[in-house]
Amino acid sequence: MITNGFTYVAVLVFLAAILVGAEKITKWKFFKFIPPVVLLYLLAMLLCTAGAWDMEATSAAYGAMKNNILYAMLVLMLLRCDIRKILKLGPRMLGGFFAASFSIAIGFIATYAIMNSQLGVDAWKSLGALCGSWMGGSGNLVAVSNALGIGEAELAYALVVDSIDYSIWVMFLLWAISFAPKFNKWTKASTTTLDEVCARLEAEEKEADKHITFPGLLFLVGGALLVSALGQNAGAAINGVAPWLDKATWTVLVVTVVALIAAVTPIGKIAGAAELSNVFLYIVIALLASRASLLELTEAPAWIISGFMILAIHGIILLLLAKLFKLDLFTCGVASLANIGGTASAPILAGAYSGALVPVGVLMALMGYVIGTPVGLLVAKIMQMFA
Repeated sequence: MITNGFTYVAVLVFLAAILVGAEKITKWKFFKFIPPVVLLYLLAMLLCTAGAWDMEATSAAYGAMKNNILYAMLVLMLLRCDIRKILKLGPRMLGGFFAASFSIAIGFIATYAIMNSQLGVDAWKSLGALCGSWMGGSGNLVAVSNALGIGEAELAYALVVDSIDYSIWVMFLLWAISFAPKFNKWTKASTTTLDEVCARLEAEEKEADKHITFPGLLFLVGGALLVSALGQNAGAAINGVAPWLDKATWTVLVVTVVALIAAVTPIGKIAGAAELSNVFLYIVIALLASRASLLELTEAPAWIISGFMILAIHGIILLLLAKLFKLDLFTCGVASLANIGGTASAPILAGAYSGALVPVGVLMALMGYVIGTPVGLLVAKIMQMFA
């Protein structure tokens, strides 16, 4: 069992390197169906379940790395983006986001109506808080739990669902990326605008000087880490005077604004941002998966099953809406994770499609913080009728 934090991080990064290298060297068709990023998530979960590292002993390393690298990754990915072009996707992305929100709300209500006798007294309160979290983030969960008077003990089962079911859903959405062409053909979705934006950004990159240099790489790494550090400090300071958004949300806003401003300066033309952002992307995914033990599936089985029922209903309704309104898989996947995963996960999924689309994930996730608390309370009150 690994008890040293540095060894724990080193193993995860090396595992990512092995998987990416295997795809590059072997060119197996297997990787078209299960790409390295999904295998990394799955293997890290399995290693965690097998007790490959001590969760408590390595928690400090995880805490020190995860958010710091995540925000630095956002900086590097956003350096490639022209937000003026990305915002042209607005109406369709907005529709996809609210379609995902609607289907999640229906999923909670329908699941509680079926499972309420198995979940215990006042389970609607905890599920309401979880609904707030799955539409926004942890800040919404706290806000809803405070409004409904939920204690920590009552939230325990909901937190288990949030950990396990969410982890499986992230892995599923990452895996589904490879089916985007078939999905879009089935829904008859037009990805013309999306493709045009990506094509323009890629063409601009090819026209620019893309010779990667040591000074350039060092500046990008140092600059991204510095923005990550200062952004978190700024987020905490702003949260102190403007508590209607949590620290993480303010941090993402600060980092996003700084990176997008830098993107339209000569900094945005420095070669290597795409490669470095992918390195950070794999590190973040490995870290997230390394804390999701499958052993927790033995705890509160009725709650975990309910969580999967919510996700299944959400997925089916979103699938039908995608067919009806001809939505593409990128819109559906990022909209889903913008709700359920928030600012921590939606940009990762968007970046897995294309680094140029990270702002879409960020902006959609930020919308979740606006609706998470009121809709979570509304869904809780509706579920109370079935109690």
